[in-house]
Amino acid sequence: MPETQFVVVTRAESGQKLLQFLERRLTGDVPRSAIQKWIRTGQVRVDKGRKKPFDRIESGQTVRIPPYSPGQGKTVSEAGELAIAYEDDTILAVAKPAGLAAHGGDGVDDSVTARLRAMYRDADFMPTLAHRLDRDTSGLLLAAKSYESLRELNDLFAGNGVAKVYLAWVDGRWNEPDGTLLEDVLEKCGAPGRERVRTGSGKTALARVAGLISSKDRSLVAVRLLTGRTHQIRVQLASRGHAVIGDGKYGKGSSRGPMRLHCYALRTGDRTIRLAPVWSGGWTVDREALQKALGLLFD
Repeated sequence: MPETQFVVVTRAESGQKLLQFLERRLTGDVPRSAIQKWIRTGQVRVDKGRKKPFDRIESGQTVRIPPYSPGQGKTVSEAGELAIAYEDDTILAVAKPAGLAAHGGDGVDDSVTARLRAMYRDADFMPTLAHRLDRDTSGLLLAAKSYESLRELNDLFAGNGVAKVYLAWVDGRWNEPDGTLLEDVLEKCGAPGRERVRTGSGKTALARVAGLISSKDRSLVAVRLLTGRTHQIRVQLASRGHAVIGDGKYGKGSSRGPMRLHCYALRTGDRTIRLAPVWSGGWTVDREALQKALGLLFD
């Protein structure tokens, strides 16, 4: 039979709102609406006292969690592990493969989040993603190992404190000078699940681009994001006639094979993290091109 639990808030969990803390501790086994009802009816207690869902909890406090039966279909993903490109005491960088969603959702059981939950199931604080990549984009994803570091990462991303460089194979010959600034206004439209981003109105999108390899039919470019809009790189390049190869949404005739877009390097504070793409054959990126792309991080 399920039993009442009394759990002590760890240092890694300190500072969270009570509702967030319970959602992370219960790893999706109990719906948010049920947790809110527990709190509202006093079934959840903090140091024997009642709290509201958005009250913050601190290290050392004891939280009472009422008996519950895990929800059906909420088992932790066992579909596979993740390669970790970098890890220290506060953050880790996941090497996300193309085709794997960052977060789960309706009909999506396997994801980066689910695999992190499986790999770090005994951790005080499950590593939590601070940003995302499109499902068909590969590369580096940063996750925080404590609530404090998650807040710090969120602040850095919001304030453009994380520099990001992507590699992309695109249609056609790229003839623009190195460091070319792409500036557009982008707007998302369409029904949920069928959204598209278009240029012409909305929010400003900025990126710098350097050519790395160029031929008549295709080019390899490095892109330094200066803003973080939905599908930004894909839309900005496609609108200039250089769609990312493999992009079925914005590329029209460029939809052959997997999408060739990869988050190659991140810089935050004194950390510089790199992850070369696993592309092979004619898509391989040589050392010289990787080094030139890295230079965009420091422009």
